[in-house]
Amino acid sequence: MAGEVEAWTLLSLVLAIVILRTFVRLRNVGFRGLQLDDYLMPVAGILCIVDLVAAIYVVSAADGLTNSYMTDEQRASLSPDSEEYAKRVLGSKIQVFGWPIYVATLWAIKLCVAVFYSRLTTKLAHWKMRVYVAYGLIGVTWVVTTCILLFGCWPMSKYWQIYPDPGICQPTNSNLYVLTVLITDVVTDLYLLSIPLPLLWAINISLKKKLSLTLLFSGVAFVVMAAIIRGVVVLTSGPEGAVTGSSWAIREEFVSIVVSNLPILHAPIRALCKKIGLGALFSTHNTTKTPYEGRTIGGGAGNSYALRSTKPSGNRTVTAWDSDEQILCENGAQDPSKITVAREVAVESEAGSLKEPTGWASVATGANAQPKQRGG
Repeated sequence: MAGEVEAWTLLSLVLAIVILRTFVRLRNVGFRGLQLDDYLMPVAGILCIVDLVAAIYVVSAADGLTNSYMTDEQRASLSPDSEEYAKRVLGSKIQVFGWPIYVATLWAIKLCVAVFYSRLTTKLAHWKMRVYVAYGLIGVTWVVTTCILLFGCWPMSKYWQIYPDPGICQPTNSNLYVLTVLITDVVTDLYLLSIPLPLLWAINISLKKKLSLTLLFSGVAFVVMAAIIRGVVVLTSGPEGAVTGSSWAIREEFVSIVVSNLPILHAPIRALCKKIGLGALFSTHNTTKTPYEGRTIGGGAGNSYALRSTKPSGNRTVTAWDSDEQILCENGAQDPSKITVAREVAVESEAGSLKEPTGWASVATGANAQPKQRGG
């Protein structure tokens, strides 16, 4: 690898990010409010640790040797009783173990992202279906990829066979391994990227917010780049393929964990930016508009209407970054195209009377929401 120092540094950062993410989620929703992705992300962190240990073990125990990068003469002349033979077999077995762990780590992260998108699109049926497709795509590609990695060569002993030449059954630089993982990895990442970006430009938020969120969600592009670089490096690195491939696997896992957790960690990132004078990067809405601005809902004789206000509720300023589920909202609403913090005005069509209730109410403004009428 590029070095154990780099590997352990990346691992430390991974653990810090996962721990911070868990703390933020517990603070926002409590233990009972945790979702599937909140449990899967620590699992992905554990898998990343296992993959790192395997990568280090390839170097420390097998000197980075596998059954790859050998001529026919070298294979024929290598004694099965030699130390090099034993190290090549061990290194190949570690590679066979490491590939499925690497895939499991990345696909667990992808599933976390899909679950997060599911929360963002709770009230948006069209985009919700896209998330369901993502679930299916992630599940199918993980099963297919793992089966190819484990059973692409049979019997499995061919994966650590030295002589005769095992052909494509060389886990360090096998085209079967590299291309299978690369293609499914990139396809699933690109599909996940296609879910939030069109949504950002379809909802009612400011241009500044759209641009900042586009940048945030486009971090998946860095994961795709890391995957492509890893594939190219593994196929072209020569005898150092086992070491180099393991290094890039850890780097890609690190980038994936960072990118997938950025939307969850926006609040502490915002706080840090404010401390260092970059608070303007985040949009905080504390408008002084009149309390009766906004849209009217309901209609017809005898129905009530609620005129929406964009004023803050109580002493709390409603921001676009209050929680991960509300990241797409201009004022912290769970429905990205609406405003939830409102001052209700009951309008009675009978006798043309108007009644203004006292106080502020936070009401849902989804398709099925009904305004509450209060006495004036």
